[in-house]
Amino acid sequence: MDFSGFIVQLLNGLAGASSLFMVAAGLSLIFGVTRIVNFAHGSFYMVGIYVAYSLVITLENSIGFWPAIVLAAVAVGILGGLIEMVLLRRIYHAPELFQLLATFAVALVLRDAVLWYWGPEELLGPRAPGLEGAISIFGRLFPTYDLFLIAIGPVVLGLLWLLLTKTHWGTLVRAATQDRGMVSALGINQAWLFTAVFALGALLAAFGGALQLPREPANLEMDIQIIGAAFVIVVVGGMGSITGAYVAALLIAELKAVCVWLGVVEILGFSISFTKLTLVVEFLVMAVVLIIRPWGLFGKAQAVRHNASDGEEPLRPASRRFKLGAAACVLLLLAMPAFTVQMPYITVLFIDLLVAVLFAVSLHFIMGPGGMHSFGHAAYFGLGAYAAALLVKSLGMPMELTFIVAPLVAGVGALVYGWFCVRLSGVYLAMLTLAVAQITWAICYQWDDFTGGSNGMTGVWPAAWLSNKTVYYYLTLVLVVGAALWLRRILFSPFGYAMRAGRDSFLRADAIGINVKRIHWYGFVIAGIAAGLAGTLFAFSKGSIAPETLHVNKSIDGLVMVLLGGMQTLVGPIVGAVSFTWLHDIVARNTDYWRAMLGGIILLLVLLFPQGIAGTLKLLCENLSARAKGRTGSGGASQARGHEPADGREQAGAARTQAMERVRIDRIQVKEAQP
Repeated sequence: MDFSGFIVQLLNGLAGASSLFMVAAGLSLIFGVTRIVNFAHGSFYMVGIYVAYSLVITLENSIGFWPAIVLAAVAVGILGGLIEMVLLRRIYHAPELFQLLATFAVALVLRDAVLWYWGPEELLGPRAPGLEGAISIFGRLFPTYDLFLIAIGPVVLGLLWLLLTKTHWGTLVRAATQDRGMVSALGINQAWLFTAVFALGALLAAFGGALQLPREPANLEMDIQIIGAAFVIVVVGGMGSITGAYVAALLIAELKAVCVWLGVVEILGFSISFTKLTLVVEFLVMAVVLIIRPWGLFGKAQAVRHNASDGEEPLRPASRRFKLGAAACVLLLLAMPAFTVQMPYITVLFIDLLVAVLFAVSLHFIMGPGGMHSFGHAAYFGLGAYAAALLVKSLGMPMELTFIVAPLVAGVGALVYGWFCVRLSGVYLAMLTLAVAQITWAICYQWDDFTGGSNGMTGVWPAAWLSNKTVYYYLTLVLVVGAALWLRRILFSPFGYAMRAGRDSFLRADAIGINVKRIHWYGFVIAGIAAGLAGTLFAFSKGSIAPETLHVNKSIDGLVMVLLGGMQTLVGPIVGAVSFTWLHDIVARNTDYWRAMLGGIILLLVLLFPQGIAGTLKLLCENLSARAKGRTGSGGASQARGHEPADGREQAGAARTQAMERVRIDRIQVKEAQP
């Protein structure tokens, strides 16, 4: 460590901050206006550098390097606008998180499109003309191109400021960020405004990627690497604040640079590797900022909503028909091994399906009835898996006992993390859950002596009497069905009604004496225990555990399962988990481009089932049943009373009366739940 090295690392941080800022600025604009949590934004960054590579190689001798870079950004911006018009515009009426599912599918498609066209190899572009060399700074060479990147960040910030504050279009964008309803009431064409903002956001992300072409090779992992950092920067800087995004990008990039400069430091006889902190430093910063200032450094505090949300229908006890159907499904699952003796892989697949079902049901418990959106639920799944592995291998605990202790360890993790998370709401809560999950992942990934580091832990096999996969399948079936029924029973208890009341209207629930934060905290713990049980079952079924079980990708899988099935029904996460896991297995085994096929299937399901598979099927069945009852009731009434059937307005009034009665009953049950 010396002063010259410190200065050079700070300059490296400034250079990296420019591209981070451009990606985050585009993401902030898109979210501020359209309210879409755009998981495909990292894909625009990746596509930008690949398109820039092709255009620079092809057109460098004709139009030159810099026009090719700009043209690549414009091309990806147009692609973003087309995606918004063709796909996202059709689902703006759907729940916001369901739009997230669509952008996740777009990211899958774009990734395999890049793989198909450019191949899996890394591609390093040529040096920027006129900026190939380096200058000496305190005796150390520093690339000239990095100095250019340091300068381009403030230039882009200034241009965005002028666009948003000095133009009519910018005024509309800022107005839409504050109140989309009022903008629509003034007669502004929101559709084209959304398209323009989405295209600009994609252009900024692609420009940030294209500028990295002379600095780093293009590769297929760039999308997932940049999207997490971009979300962190947007949240730390403040949602909708372009200046905040720039300051947050500088802060995080410089902290990473300082960690690299410090290297390994001896403190009180302990060696601390600050270099390893670069994997998680942005999430540490985000966690601290959200706890101290939940709306970000330059953001504005969210106004408290005085009106209750529309809410959902009260939970209804299972009908006789549903119970018979569920019992039939369980009987089929019990009989399954007898029909697949010659196909042992089917038993393994069904174990994976059951584990996925429990993981999705536990996430739905806090997302649906609880209203707490979590992007880091894999933390509790991974804690349960690692706890089971460590208890068996390090402490020699009997495998049977770990099915009790390991989920409790995950519950303790949820108890600690949830205490901080439930103090936030909306996207801020979701991002804090992501932060704590990534911090947990980084610890497991780098603690070689305890968790096995990046290699994970092997030899985590079940007891001898469970070594047969069929026997283990039956154990998994019993535990998963039991845990799912336990969670369902909780939702129909006074605690469950209180949790739903806090979701629908915090102020009203608080006014009748419900401690909403405490109820949500307890809900976090319950969901963590269930997810920990799923992780325990997973660890023993695979015989090993790796840090990937805690990674953000696992959390995204859980989100996809819940959203694909539908959050409006308790069966939704089960349907979503089975559909996603089965599709993933079938598609991955039959094509090299399984992500594109899976993404296409998800997009098709999003368009066909805007409330999720189970939610849409439920609405369809209810509509058919209502029509059948309406015809029967109208005919009977006409014969009994001797007058015409009720018209459409009377039926609508009756439906509203029934809905109000259900809400009244729900509120009475909530009040009865209070001590």
